[in-house]
Amino acid sequence: MTETEISGYASLFWTRDLNDDVTAAGAFAESLARTGPGGVRMLCQHDGDHPVGVWDEIVEDARGLFVRGRIIEVTPQGRLCAALVRAGAMDGLSIGFRASKARPDGTGRLRVLTQVELWEVSVVTFPMLPGARIDQVIPLPAGEGGAHAQHGRVRDYALAG
Repeated sequence: MTETEISGYASLFWTRDLNDDVTAAGAFAESLARTGPGGVRMLCQHDGDHPVGVWDEIVEDARGLFVRGRIIEVTPQGRLCAALVRAGAMDGLSIGFRASKARPDGTGRLRVLTQVELWEVSVVTFPMLPGARIDQVIPLPAGEGGAHAQHGRVRDYALAG
């Protein structure tokens, strides 16, 4: 089974998206503590009928919500998603969530998400948050899984952006 490892930021703290939402630092902490990365689905274009991979790491850092996972190329959807990512045709990340707690900002124009229940992170063509992008793509040979880093085989296909 061939896999493609991807990583990047699915959300950036204190950055307005195209829906006038801003995510506060710490907004994902409770949800991630409850589910870990295994409870968050990897989808392509938010299509919940066809998961395309797994998230191995999802963490909040000073910048935002960092994700690392593997597109598993065993299904037609997984193969298509991986091929488009490797070609650079699809490099966006987008979160599927429920806002548990939110408040208006000081101007009343933006919604500040202070606590969210994270359901999924999708690989997408056009992310709602333009800065939410895949920044590293690593094709993994069949059967190698996530072991590449331990064996010095990392091939950085960092996307320009």
